[in-house]
Amino acid sequence: MTRLLLGVTLERICKAVLLLCLLHFVIIMILYFDVYAQHLDFFSRFNARNASRTHPFSNSSRPNGTVPSYGPAGAEAPSPSTKPSTNQSATEKPLQPCQEIPPGLVQAGAAGDHDPDHVLSCGHRPALPLTVGRLLIEFSSPMSMERVQRENPDVRQGGKYTPPDCLPRQKVAILIPFRHREHHLKYWLHYLHPILRRQKVAYGIYIINQFGEDTFNRAKLLNVGFMEALKDDEEYDCFIFSDVDLIPMDDRNLYRCYEQPRHFAVGMDKFGFRLPYAGYFGGVSGLSKSQFLKINGFPNEYWGWGGEDDDIFNRISLNGMKVSRPDIRIGRYRMIKHERDKHNEPNPQRFTKIQNTKMTMKRDGISSLQYRLVEISRQPMYTNITVEIGRPPPRLARG
Repeated sequence: MTRLLLGVTLERICKAVLLLCLLHFVIIMILYFDVYAQHLDFFSRFNARNASRTHPFSNSSRPNGTVPSYGPAGAEAPSPSTKPSTNQSATEKPLQPCQEIPPGLVQAGAAGDHDPDHVLSCGHRPALPLTVGRLLIEFSSPMSMERVQRENPDVRQGGKYTPPDCLPRQKVAILIPFRHREHHLKYWLHYLHPILRRQKVAYGIYIINQFGEDTFNRAKLLNVGFMEALKDDEEYDCFIFSDVDLIPMDDRNLYRCYEQPRHFAVGMDKFGFRLPYAGYFGGVSGLSKSQFLKINGFPNEYWGWGGEDDDIFNRISLNGMKVSRPDIRIGRYRMIKHERDKHNEPNPQRFTKIQNTKMTMKRDGISSLQYRLVEISRQPMYTNITVEIGRPPPRLARG
């Protein structure tokens, strides 16, 4: 009899335990789904309320110094539909300004500065958010424009891009003086498009191609690029001037404009990764629209190789500005080796012209620029602007 009662008691206890477990499971599931739903609803409401109160880009008119909102095509944000869907209004969140330092970029002094495991080869394209600072740049692998286009599906016709997940703080036009460098251009686009996208840059790439075979004039082509880029999009407020054979070796070298004119190419491999001299301003540089106009743009009278960079440095100094540079560890560049271009021989007058910058900069520059536009062609990865810029004046015969 005692055993029978003990068995019945144990059976009842087991049933009670099972019921408690089942009840506990049901309660946990109800609480889980309730909390999950509240979590989504809370954050969607919080972001919408916070954006409506504090978002600095909601007004159609903006004061100087605020950041414009660039839509996917570089235009103003489209007006809302007259009949928005319920799902769209519930899930869309207003874009916030892009961070000063894009997420994922390793900061100066971090482990990536000295750790070889942090070196990334751009020849093997990772997912875009993976950014490790120092890059391994090589030019031995064959490169084609088809590959460049395949690697950058988010870049729009004409070589334009806008970050889809944040509002860019500047709109950057990248200008490249060019003639007969198609091989170099493929490598430049292959490396720079992913770097710029990781840096959350809103940008357009313009190749300023000198028409004909007369003496090359780098600075005048850059003046043309400034004018034509603004005609294409008047909202450009930052201009970066880059030689087509220079590739940055660190994606923390941010392609944007600063309070002072910026010299990006601090250390090139051909100079042993050192600044050749204090006044060097060659290779890759950047000026805001106001800084560029303040120095009257670049000189137009430097025909052939050399001298225009020193003239630009003088213009900056004479107008009360100073050149800023990234840390030498970050401002490293690799140059694609090549022979001297034909019709780009060293300019024998460059040293005399550099000494006269103070007298010439007000009359020689963007204010005196003359050229003939030959053709504008919008390619998938860049915009090609072919121009005729004339030829150097005849030199006086000696004797």
